[in-house]
Amino acid sequence: MKKLAVLFLALLILGGCSGKHVDRVEIDSTIDLSGNWNDTDSRKVAEELIVQSINAAWISGYLMDNGKKPVLIIGPVRNKSSEHINTRTFIADLEKSYINSGQVKMVASSSEREAIRDERADQQSYSSAETVKQWGKESGADFMLIGEINSINDRDDGDEVKYYQVDVYLVDLEDNSKVWVGDKKIKKYVSRSGYKP
Repeated sequence: MKKLAVLFLALLILGGCSGKHVDRVEIDSTIDLSGNWNDTDSRKVAEELIVQSINAAWISGYLMDNGKKPVLIIGPVRNKSSEHINTRTFIADLEKSYINSGQVKMVASSSEREAIRDERADQQSYSSAETVKQWGKESGADFMLIGEINSINDRDDGDEVKYYQVDVYLVDLEDNSKVWVGDKKIKKYVSRSGYKP
């Protein structure tokens, strides 16, 4: 009987040790497990770049010359870093920050426009004359935001420094001139030894 009790206790202890515990956390909380680019980096970099952009001289010059908000589209943001980065989430963060600023008008990306055009084509056959959306009324973008994410890693023993540089360029779609350049740098120290500089 004593052996059975010991075995039962051992199973309880082992069962308790092997379990997984999951906590829900706030979406905007910062959790940096590996030191790699993460959701916090994506959100904060996008927000800061858009603040830089809408406070720059290009936007007031455009408003003065044209009397209306500029129309923007987000183009490619290339990942040239040494790790996998989902640039689609970063692009979504950029779009959200621009739209929420209220300073610009955003148009859909080329892939999104294809789906919208399919819906518009479908409406031509199936929607009432009062609600059907007409062809040839899309807004053309004035500017395209393009960019890239680069990284440099420095590692020694268990310690690592991760450096990210995000560069973005706002390009006039009529003459290809760059009207604004923004950048954001992030540096992370990852210690496996417990030492912090």
